[in-house]
Amino acid sequence: MLGSQRSRRKVTTVLAGLALLVTGAALQVSTSATPAHAATPHRILFDDGHAEEAGNADWIVSTSKPDPLSQDSSPSSETDWTGALSSWGVALQKSGDYSLKTATSALTYGGSATTDLSNFDTLVLPEPNTLFTTAEKTAIMNFVKNGGGLFMVSDHTGADRNSDGEDAVEILNDLMTNNSVDSTDPFGFSVDTLSISSGYPAAISDSSDPVLHGSFGTVTKSLIASGTTATLKPADNSSVKGLLYRSGYSGNTGAFFATSTFGSGRVAFWGDSSPIDDGTGQSGNTLYDGWNDTGATNAALALNATEWLSGASGSGGGDDGGTDCTDTQVLGNTGFESGATTWSATSGVITNSSSEAARTGSYYAWLGGNGTAGTETLSQSAAIPSGCSATLSLYLHIDTAETTTSTAYDTLQVQVLNSSGTVLGTLASYSNLNAASGYAQRTFSLSGYAGQTVTLKFTSTEGSKLQTSFVIDDTALNIT
Repeated sequence: MLGSQRSRRKVTTVLAGLALLVTGAALQVSTSATPAHAATPHRILFDDGHAEEAGNADWIVSTSKPDPLSQDSSPSSETDWTGALSSWGVALQKSGDYSLKTATSALTYGGSATTDLSNFDTLVLPEPNTLFTTAEKTAIMNFVKNGGGLFMVSDHTGADRNSDGEDAVEILNDLMTNNSVDSTDPFGFSVDTLSISSGYPAAISDSSDPVLHGSFGTVTKSLIASGTTATLKPADNSSVKGLLYRSGYSGNTGAFFATSTFGSGRVAFWGDSSPIDDGTGQSGNTLYDGWNDTGATNAALALNATEWLSGASGSGGGDDGGTDCTDTQVLGNTGFESGATTWSATSGVITNSSSEAARTGSYYAWLGGNGTAGTETLSQSAAIPSGCSATLSLYLHIDTAETTTSTAYDTLQVQVLNSSGTVLGTLASYSNLNAASGYAQRTFSLSGYAGQTVTLKFTSTEGSKLQTSFVIDDTALNIT
């Protein structure tokens, strides 16, 4: 509709943060496959500085710390490393895409220690049993805010393994609500004070989710053997998403496994430590082999989630051990039909308003169109594997109330940014002068950014009077 200004009845969900690091639709392979090796290994730090071995717990990948390779430099089975998380660690090590370390002292960020968080892509907190200090909480939160991955594994309330008055439920909630960086429900969920004795939480139906359908397999169920769940609060962080739910629950309650984002980083939550327990810890511990539970797919869940947190999802990997460049599409929610998910956007940009028309489906992204001075953005990040060709495609419709044939009053820029938010390049710039009926497909080569995780960002800027609408639908980032 043309005019000097128009009503925009948009969906009002807001996605927090500039760079939502999601890369959808990774190829599915079995956990026994040998994926192609990443050019730079993804660096994972497992925490063992907060009583993760207290009582019967044994939440370590190896007794050799900080480097599990000192126990066995080329492990082929879970027993080559000693620890209840050895299956997790060995599977990552065998892929050739990961470098693992264990932290046994206070967590820091920006320091000189070899286990400083600045040296890693992902931090795993496998059922911590002592509170994090104020400095540690600041370090963890800033690490995630600046692009790190955080994997939080809880246990049931009352699982105080070292009898200090704190359990993992309280410790993780304290991290999220009592820190100096952001204590206003930064991840969009809280851990429930529950002790659920048993169950097999089921995965939601979402074939594009890289945690449920990743390089290490398809996730169908997990396991509760005395655990808890989380309550989701999308009003606080609209990126939060429940992936597996306790039987009888859905939506914002009973989420057994959830993901979220914070700043430029990613977060995963698991409500029980039993699924990551492979039953092969140190002598004297009473352990349970949840990793190989035949009623669940815990190994695929743990490994896919680690891949996603590390920014590795969508990097390919196939059962032939060949190239990363197998044809695949790596953006999530390409046609916006899932509403305000996987994209980071100004409030109302992702919409099903009848004032504009989607090219396909009901939803689309609508930037501008306000008839007042302002800026709106839409962005999503994706990993482009080294040595691959990458092509971004989208359909764009532009309509305007401007009458000039010579002055670009309102503009849309299509840009590529790095993980720090620095503009690496401008792919195109459109304006009111490009207005035309219907959608037109636009394509751009991103092959020059191979080997990087980049953010694709659309920015509309309007002048103070007449509206111009930039309407986007049916996006794709194809890797070949």
